[in-house]
Amino acid sequence: MVISVHNDDPAELVRLLADPARASIVQALATGPACTCHLVADLGLNQPNVSNHLRALRHAGLVKAEPYGRYTYYHLDADALDAAAAHLADLATQARANADARRECP
Repeated sequence: MVISVHNDDPAELVRLLADPARASIVQALATGPACTCHLVADLGLNQPNVSNHLRALRHAGLVKAEPYGRYTYYHLDADALDAAAAHLADLATQARANADARRECP
C-alpha cells in the first residue's frame, strides 16, 4: 500500500516513517546512496516491497532517484528530513510549555 503525502506537511512525513520497513530504508540510505538491489540484500525485504516503499518515499519528497547506468540510485533529501525534525522539535516545545495546562472535564 502506497501512502500519498504532501511533502510540504512534515506531520505526514513523520507518519510515513512510522512504517518499520520505510524507517529501515531511510536508515540504510542515511549511510549513502543505494540501488534497490542493495536495499533488498541489506534489509532482507523482497524487491516489490522495497520498490513500493521507495515510491512512497519519493512521492513524499523524502527520497530522490538518480539514474546511473542501468541502475537507479536512491538518496535522502536532507531538507525534507530537516523539516520533519523541525516539526517534531516544535511539538516538543509545545508539550513542555503546556505540560501543566490541564483542561477541566465537562
